[in-house]
Amino acid sequence: MKIYLDMCCLQRSFDTKTQLRIVVEAEAITGIITLCESGQIDLVASDALAFETERNSHPVRKRYALEVLAKATQFVQTDRRVEERARTFRDVGIKALDALHLASAVEAQADYFCTCDDRLLRRARTAETLQTKVVSPLELIAEITA
Repeated sequence: MKIYLDMCCLQRSFDTKTQLRIVVEAEAITGIITLCESGQIDLVASDALAFETERNSHPVRKRYALEVLAKATQFVQTDRRVEERARTFRDVGIKALDALHLASAVEAQADYFCTCDDRLLRRARTAETLQTKVVSPLELIAEITA
């Protein structure tokens, strides 16, 4: 099983835990990363994730993201096909960088694209993502542990 975690997922554990949702999502993502470390799940990384990580000015958050991305078993480079697919996602209202993340997941034939971003989640579910299912961290943990 292949999973693509977008940057908001990778950074969820650093969010202020004043809402139960944030606490539970952070735990779910930690569990998913543990499954990746044990080889039960394949993590997909991409140029888009690397780009977003390099732009992070917070050293602890950046180091953590780099450590997680190093666990990836597949890396998707942004090429013409990814860019074209990202354009179709932008046509349904997905922001450019989010569209590149989703296009990278689809190009990798990931089983799941996971995001904590409610707006992206809603819009990505209206897009044609082929075999890649768009889910929240809680939906993902429910599916992979069922």
